[in-house]
Amino acid sequence: MSTPTTAGRIRLLPEGTVNRIAAGEVIERPAAATRELVENALDAGATRIAVAIAGGGIDRIEVADDGFGMTADELALAVLRHATSKLADDHLVRIDTLGFRGEALPSIGAAARLSITSRTAAASNAVTITIEGGHISAVAPAPGAQGTRVVVRDLFYATPARRKFLKSPRAETDAVEVAIRRLALAAPHVAFRFEADTRIAFDLPAQTRAARAAALLGTEAAGALLEVDVTRGAMRLTGFAIAPTVTRATAAAQTLIVNGRPVADPLLRTAVRVAYRDVITMGRHAIAALYLDLPPEDVDVNVHPAKAEVRFREADSVRGLVISGLQRALSAGAGPAAPLVMQPRQYQSRPPLRLGPAYPTQPQGFAEARLPLADTPSARTLPAAPAERFHGPFTPQSTEFPLGAPIAQVLDTYIIAVAADGSLVLVDQHAAHERLTHEALRTQYLEGGVRSQPLLLPAVVDMPEPDCARLAERADELACLGLELERFGPGAILVRALPAALGAPEPAPLLRDLAEEFADQNESTALGAKLDAAIARMACHGSVRAGRRLSAPEMDALLRQMEATPRAATCSHGRPTFLKLSKAELERMFARR
Repeated sequence: MSTPTTAGRIRLLPEGTVNRIAAGEVIERPAAATRELVENALDAGATRIAVAIAGGGIDRIEVADDGFGMTADELALAVLRHATSKLADDHLVRIDTLGFRGEALPSIGAAARLSITSRTAAASNAVTITIEGGHISAVAPAPGAQGTRVVVRDLFYATPARRKFLKSPRAETDAVEVAIRRLALAAPHVAFRFEADTRIAFDLPAQTRAARAAALLGTEAAGALLEVDVTRGAMRLTGFAIAPTVTRATAAAQTLIVNGRPVADPLLRTAVRVAYRDVITMGRHAIAALYLDLPPEDVDVNVHPAKAEVRFREADSVRGLVISGLQRALSAGAGPAAPLVMQPRQYQSRPPLRLGPAYPTQPQGFAEARLPLADTPSARTLPAAPAERFHGPFTPQSTEFPLGAPIAQVLDTYIIAVAADGSLVLVDQHAAHERLTHEALRTQYLEGGVRSQPLLLPAVVDMPEPDCARLAERADELACLGLELERFGPGAILVRALPAALGAPEPAPLLRDLAEEFADQNESTALGAKLDAAIARMACHGSVRAGRRLSAPEMDALLRQMEATPRAATCSHGRPTFLKLSKAELERMFARR
């Protein structure tokens, strides 16, 4: 008895229509189609994959690999809906392949002109099959090397409504390249070549993860790789974070790989954002290539036909692992500008850098550098050091101190130093000291509370009533940060003590900034985030200012403490604290190479 195709107003859709509907979910744009084909190649054991596209992948997509290949019978089945070689059972519990749905090839064939040529190692010749708009040809013999070559032409010609919503060929090309780069990062053991409109974007051999990351994340990021390697139970996070001095306008440069599968998972992206929150400027995004490995049964990849999202059985544990792993990698001091492999370091609680009184006149040990056109001195240089100085702990010859020795101060704001390898180091003294103060306050808070310094005479600060109310509501929280205050009638706050690490800043500007910070937050902001934002504001007010003249010992102390302080490469607002120009970079700037 045959199954009816209609029941009143309800009818079964034809197979071709079903495939075209599925194509809209599985291959919504050329990048998705290309990704599916490359995933098939990886699942087939390929050691080299070549991808070429034309017209953004709309006109043509070609993916060739040297994998296992398919026999004639296997090829005939491969283009049928829900036919797959990648599921050992029907339980969908332990999925350890990139593909498993059996939807990609029939979906592409329903919306485009598809041809597949494949050959196994044991076969004397290859076999080929074509699909155009869902119409499948017979399998036929063909010439071809071992592996599989898939060619897609006129994508979405059979579904013109979908084609109208595609972006420009340039935009589609960019999306394809991003997808291939992520897959190449996920499988560094496979050689990858990508060509777009005859332009070779990259052609990489099989290589290590570090070499692949350096090749694909960009020249600037490649020089700032920080290794990540943390384990929690059966989960392990490895890969590379990029130093916070190198950021992007979007999160497109973040590659997140779960059990070998690149994903665009919101939980992981949020964890990356939280880990970098205190070290990059608001509105900027980190760069990272992270590999999360966990038992297949602890992650559900069967969430969406595009397979870009996953669900974790223990989402909180995954989030915590990513945050802690990244924060550990980012916690190094401002030593090497971009260490590839960082050894774990033990950071001890230490008092903040104590600078001497301001120098209204020339500090001892400096010489004025008067330029012919300058009305006032704009730079101060250290005199020539005695020979024994070059064997001391704070000299350029000491590789233990990668920020080198200070040799001058420019505009009473920037310290110039020379490192052991001859690199030129420029330090923003306010930004650097702000981070040192921030970390000192944060460490004290985590150890039980920020030490306070009572004021000899309590200060009364007049403020708008809404600001007074915000501060009074958080008086207990601020007391834990060493700031003791209370209401003093309408529109006024009485300050009894300030954090000792800040020295003796003027209370009024500090309170105004704290009130502004709390005004920007909402009720959903976590307490930890509120307190850390307050610490950052305090650190700014307790730091040495731009325009402050420093003595030689103070400059030495600032550089040394930067090297030993976590996250010292950026200030509390995410701005860089120092720039390091190598010999090669200086030669390039002056066109000497």
